[in-house]
Formats: sequence, structure tokens, C-alpha cells
Amino acid sequence: MDWQPNPESLGTLAACLKDSLSGFNKAVQKQAELMLSQAKANPDINNYLAFIFSSTESPPVLALSPNDWHLVRSAAAIMLKNNIKSNYKQIPETSIALIKLAVPIGIQDKNSQIRNYAGNIATEMIRRGGLYSWPELLEELLRLLSNETGQVPPEAQEGAMAAMAKICEDNTKLLEREHAGQRPLNVLLPRLIQATKNPLPKVRALALEAINVFTPRKSQAMLHNIDDLLQHLFFLAQDPVADVRRQVCRAFVHLVDTRPDKLLPHLSGLVDYIISQQKSDDEDLACEAAEFWLSVGEHDNLWRSLEPYIQKIIPVLLDCMVYSPEDIAILGGASDDEDEEDREEDIRPQFAKKSLKRGGAGDANGDSANAYEKLTSMDNDLEEGEIDELDEEGDENPDEKWTLRKCSAAALDVFATDFGGPVFTCILPYLQKNLKHEDWPYREAAVLALGAVAEGCMDVVTPHLPELIPYLISLLEDPEPVVRQITCWTLGRYSSWAANLRDPAQQQTYFVPLLDGILRKMVDKNKKVQEAGASAMANLEEKAGKHLEPFCGPIIQQYVLCFSKYKDKNRWILYDCVQTLAEHVGPVLARPELRNQLMPALIDRWQKVSDQSREMFPLLECLSFVAIALGDAFTPYAEPIFARCVNIIHQNLEQAMAATNNPDLDPPEKDFLVTSLDLLSSIIQALDNAKAVRLVQSSQLPFFELLSFCMEDPADEVQQSAYALLGDCAKFVFEQLQPYLPSILPILLKRLDLDNILDEEVDGHFSVVNNACWSAGEIALQYKKEMAPYAMELLQRCVEIISNPVVPLGVLENAAILIGRLGIDNYEILAPHLSKFAEDFLRVMEDTDPSEEKATAFKGFSIVVAANPQAMEKDLLRFFTSIARYHDLKLQNPIKHELHEAFQNVLNIYRQLIPQFNQFLAQLQPQDQQALKATYAL
Repeated sequence: MDWQPNPESLGTLAACLKDSLSGFNKAVQKQAELMLSQAKANPDINNYLAFIFSSTESPPVLALSPNDWHLVRSAAAIMLKNNIKSNYKQIPETSIALIKLAVPIGIQDKNSQIRNYAGNIATEMIRRGGLYSWPELLEELLRLLSNETGQVPPEAQEGAMAAMAKICEDNTKLLEREHAGQRPLNVLLPRLIQATKNPLPKVRALALEAINVFTPRKSQAMLHNIDDLLQHLFFLAQDPVADVRRQVCRAFVHLVDTRPDKLLPHLSGLVDYIISQQKSDDEDLACEAAEFWLSVGEHDNLWRSLEPYIQKIIPVLLDCMVYSPEDIAILGGASDDEDEEDREEDIRPQFAKKSLKRGGAGDANGDSANAYEKLTSMDNDLEEGEIDELDEEGDENPDEKWTLRKCSAAALDVFATDFGGPVFTCILPYLQKNLKHEDWPYREAAVLALGAVAEGCMDVVTPHLPELIPYLISLLEDPEPVVRQITCWTLGRYSSWAANLRDPAQQQTYFVPLLDGILRKMVDKNKKVQEAGASAMANLEEKAGKHLEPFCGPIIQQYVLCFSKYKDKNRWILYDCVQTLAEHVGPVLARPELRNQLMPALIDRWQKVSDQSREMFPLLECLSFVAIALGDAFTPYAEPIFARCVNIIHQNLEQAMAATNNPDLDPPEKDFLVTSLDLLSSIIQALDNAKAVRLVQSSQLPFFELLSFCMEDPADEVQQSAYALLGDCAKFVFEQLQPYLPSILPILLKRLDLDNILDEEVDGHFSVVNNACWSAGEIALQYKKEMAPYAMELLQRCVEIISNPVVPLGVLENAAILIGRLGIDNYEILAPHLSKFAEDFLRVMEDTDPSEEKATAFKGFSIVVAANPQAMEKDLLRFFTSIARYHDLKLQNPIKHELHEAFQNVLNIYRQLIPQFNQFLAQLQPQDQQALKATYAL
């Protein structure tokens, strides 16, 4: 490097970096962190960090031990990456040039952790500056990988390949996209395939990992190189290194979806190979192999080709479903732990945004665990190599981990759905041998297998259920908690059979004991059994539906008991039980004897849970369903809940704004906004209109201003809920909404621009557009002629939507309904453009289920047609067919009468306009002619 550090400044910075890791002297540590924060203002800070990070030995002036110097380098690398992430555009070009020199040095370092850091810095540089801001990097990495001189050290090749894999993962689309007449992947992919022949196992594995970023995608480069890749995969299938074979299995899994035609000729050999890998002692490899059955089983065309092999595959799946001795050791023995508080890591996976467990290992070099823990906390976005040694073993909840056992059970489930009876025939001897096995792991695995085939093999299992169900109910008292746990799950899977028995004697023999057994397990002394019982109960509620109405008393009693006993994690599942019951039995919960038991338990939690607690998410969601079920009976609880939801929205919007202005602050989780908005929607729907109006009027915060902020939130899920609430406000509290529409409607119009959505390829955007269309339709009904200033732009947006073949059906329907509803009071604006949307409107309406919304849309469309009847020339027969086939027996007056009048008026106009009207009608199907003549007196 041309730039050289000032020795005194270098020493001060190195000391700060080292002290910042000190877990022994908190005062020294805090002072060091403060000085590092101040050092960021120094224009040369990134030069110093790059110098430290890329220097293999401590400068003599610092006299640090190798272990201390390694920690200082690591801290410098993490700080450098974070600076690039947060301030890339402010870093001087001279510093960028120095970083670009330092990274290749780090990539070739002898220490694997430093190599990982170098890869992370390279990835961040490209993420911020773009792939083409540093084209020399790819060239340098490929040069190191090719090792044409034979002089590149193994660690340099491994570092280059690790960095390349990270770059591929983070820049997938960019590498596939054409730039200056070239697609980088066309050059890169053959080199990656060639790298799978490297004599270094880690390079081979990482090369395949990089390739596997692209195997799920149908890129031009993959199309051209697929045969070469397959040859290499078949060769590497026998690689002695498990990590390489794991990537081979992953490639085959991806190719099932992208190029099944290439795998089909080799299926027999692949079956044998995957079976051999699934029997591996390496859990990760075996699990990756088992994924192949899931992938093939879910492939529409390929699964049938497995039929000749299921007798070979299923015994392997069954063997892999038995808990291993290692699993049993982790599970621990039978324990009554209902009084133990949950650990935070037991709860975390419910809402974790990404897994903290990453591959790759750096060497600890004997450094203290305390220092490494501190090193982790320096980074606000840990990546591979920045956490491996720092993440303590055992923190991950084993229940949440995807395992070979779970994958095998899932594959058995898929095969049962695919092949049905033959799968049950295959597992029947296994069940007969193991369901009553004296060793609980075999007993448990047999119950798991029986549950796994429930949905696919229900017809062939049903004759056995009168014998199986009582036995399974007896297993709910098994001394081993894991058996009780899996039995709850399996009974939940078969609960639809018991729930649908109509013979009262059979109900008493099977359904009542099953329901009673699951409810009892909800208060088992083991928390995991409680969890399984609650999950099974939610499943049973889905299957039984309104058949549960007579049993709501004991169910609610048990739920109230559960609220008094459950710890955090199981309480969240209990909320799901309550909301599922509310969804399926509805107004039954409003009975005083039920409501007066359930609501105090929910309100008790409502009062104990803080606004910042994640328990708010399931609690608010649960209350949304309960409010709808109780209807106006929710009134006594509505006012404080409504006010608190508005306050939570206000707090979170303020926190989000603060985090936008200050990158050091964490933004709040969007679920606070989503669940609060949803509960406000439910309350407004549930209450008598006058009461809902009073709630909105009494809000201490600017209700509709907050709603408009949510409509512009960057998160799709927040916008989706905001537009749903907007539509409900238009339906039930329109007078209060109306003054805010001049500021709200322009936001809504912007959200209906399809160009923004189709460019970004994000499915969630369509859900937002769907709710925006629906809410605009509700507003149009109420706003009437005052909608005129927005009518033309709304029409234009909706025509673009209903004429686009990639838009989902639900969005098409709501856009078409919006057009129709606009026409009711603004037909003069729409009528001149009728010929542009009539065909698409009628096409969409053909597939739309009858509803009041469809009726009002057809009423408005008919009014528009009446204003410009000549525009319908090419679509008139289709329109008459739609009128003839319009049947909605549930439609109530006045909508029913108004729609009939609108149709009658249009038909009368055309009877006057068309000279040979009866001959024109003769072009319709006979039944349609008859319907028109009978209903409209033609």
C-alpha cells in the first residue's frame, strides 16, 4: 500500500479495538467503544482498518501477541464492513482503493476466519457499489482459483472460492443479467463447474455451493451448461467428502424443479444413490438427501416415475423416523416442567427473521470465549465467519430445527398423498410390529408414521380407525412425554373422521373421548405435551367446525385454565386455539356463559402485556377473531382496546421515523402495525355503526392521518392491512373518513400503478393492490359524484389491471368491481371509454362468485352501458349472456331490485335500438333466451 499509517494513531486504534473486546473491565470497554465511535469521523479511519485487517503480523511498535493481534484484526474487519454498509457513499475514493487492495490480501490469509471476513467485506463492497464498480475482483478470484502456475497456496484458493460463493449468493440476478452485450454468468458458470474438480475438498464443496445458487433458476447460462454440470455431478456423487456430496444432493433437488427431463433417464440410479446418502452417518448429508424425495413427490409430473421404487424408499424413510441415541440424549428423559419459565431462545424461533446458524468455520486460535462473545456483539449484521465460534452450542431450540427425522416424515406424508393405498400397504407391517413396541422410540416412530399418512391414506386407514383411535387415546397416558406429544399430533390428523361421525353412539365412543383426551393433554405436566395438545386442538377445531358448538362450555373452561398455567411459548399457541374456535363457531361465543369466562382471561393478558412485547402479535390477532365472533357483544371491551391499538400504531410510526433518521436505532417490527390495524378493522366491523363512529371520533390521536402513513409504509404487509382498514372505514364510518379523502385518495391511486409491481416481481404487492381496489370500490359507493376528480385515473389503472394476464384472479375481480361501482354515480365519465373495458369486465365477472359486491358492479356497468349503448356492439351478446345467467338467490333488497331495474332498462334500450331484436336474441343459447324472456318480460 502507498498510504502508510501514523504509528501513534495506529497504536491508539489497535488499543481501542482490543479494549472494546474486554469483558473483564466494563469501564475500559465502554471508553474504547466511545473512542471507536468518535474515530469514525476521521477521514482516514477506513485506511487504518484496512491496514490492520490485511496485516498478518502485529507491527513491532505495537508488540501484541499473535492471539491479541488476531482479535484486533477481526474487530477491524467487522468495523470496516459496517462502515461500508452504513456510509459507502461517504468513503473517499482513495480509501476505497486501499480497501480493494486489502481484500485480496485478506482472502489469501492463512487464518480461515480472516478469509471469511475478507469475503464479507468484498460482498458488502459489491452490494453497495455494484458488481461493475470492481470488475477486477472477479478476475482476481478466478485467477486464484485456476492456479495455472501451481503456486497459489491452498488457503488462497479456499478464500477465493468462499468469496466467490458469497458474491454469487448476493448478486444472483445481476450475474445473470446482460451488461454491455455480455452475461457474466456465461463466463463464470463454466469456471465454477471446472472448480468442482479442484483437489481441495473445501474448494469443490464451495464451488458446488456457488453453482447451487443458480440451479433453481432457468438462466441462459444454466441451459447451456446443464449437460456438463450433470457429468460433474455424477462424478462428484462418489466424492469421499460428505460436504461435497451434500451439495451434490442439493443440486439434484434443485434440478427436480428446473430440469426434470435431464434427471428422468437416470432416475433408477438416482434412487439408489439418494438412499445410500440418506443412510449416511452425517446428519446434514442424510437430511439433504431426504429432501430429494420431498422435491420429487411434490413435482406434478415426476412423482409418478417413483412408483416402481416406493417399496425401496419407504422402509428407509421409516428407519430415519426413529429417534437416534443422540436425539434421545438431547431430548432428555421424562420431566414435569410445567412450572419452569421458558428460555428466550425457546420462544425466539416463532418470530426469527433469519437463522443464526451458518456454515463455514474459522479457527478459534485459543482465544477466550469472553472476547469472542464481545466480538459478535460489535456487528449489527453478522454473516458467515462472524458468528460460528461465537454462537454457543445448545442455544438453538431442537424442536425448531429441520432434521432427517422431520424431513423423512414429510416425505412419507407427500408419498401418501401421491400414491395413497400402496403407501399404507407398505407401512402396515411396520405399524403392526412397532405401535406396541416396548421401546418407546419405536413406538413413537410408528405413531409418527401413522400420522404422516393420515391425509393421503385416510380412505384405506378408515376401516382400522375404530381399533386405532382408542389405542391412540390410551397412549396419551404413556409415561414417555415424547410419545404423548406425537400421539396428540396424530390424533389431530385423524380428528376429522371422529368429528364427522353422525351416529350419537359412535360420537360418544370415539369423538368425545378424543376431544376429552386432547383437552386433558393441554394441561399435561410437560410443556411440550401441552404444546402438542394445543396444536392438536386447533387442528380439531378446523376439522370439526360447528360440530364443536355443544362442547364450547368445557373447551372454554379448559382454555381459561390453560391461561393460568401456560408459559410464554404455549400461550401463543393457546391464542391460536381461541381464534380458531372463534372463527368456526362464531356468534356462539357471544353467549353470556361463554363470553363471561373467556373475555376476563384475555383481558387479563391484555393488561399484563406491554406495548413492546412480542406477545402482542398473537394476542391482537386472537382478539381480532374474537371481536368478529362476539359482534356487538364486544362493546364493553372495545374502547380501551381501540385506543391502545391506535397508540401502538402511533408509537411504532414514530420509532420507524426515528430509526430512518438514525441508523444506530433498530426499527420496530412491522407485526405491531399489522396486528393493530387488523384488530381496528375487526372492531369497526363487529360493533353497531353508531358505536364504531363514537370510537373513531373519541380517538385522542389523529386516526386517519396515522392510517394514511400506514398506507405508505414500505412494508407490503402493513399496506395490505391499512387498505383493509380503509375499506372497513368506508363501509361503516364513512362520514368520519370523508374529510380525509382528498389526501388519502392520491396515495391510493399511486398504489394501483402496475408498473411498479411488475418490475419488482414481488407477490406481496398484488395483495396490496387487491385491498386497495376493494377499498376504493367501497369509497366509490359512498362518495358518489364527489369521486369524479379521481374517476378517470382510477378507470385507467383498473383497465390496465383487468387486461393484464399475469394479475391474479382476486385482484382482477376487485378491479372490475371498482369499475362497476364507479359507474353508478360517474357513468358520464366512464361511458365514452366503455369499449376499452367492456370485454375484460365481462370476462372477469364470469368467474366472480355472486355477491352484493358483484351485484353493485353489474348495476354500475349497466348504467354506463345505458349512457353509451353503441359502444357495446362487439360485446353485446356476452353482456346479454351475463344478464341471463345472473343468479343470486341470497341477494336482498334494495340491491336485488335495483340490479333488476338496471338490467331491465338496458334490455329495453337495446330492444328499441336493434331492429330485429328477436333475431338478435336467437344467437344466444336456448336456455339463456328463455331466462331473459322469463325474467325481463322480453
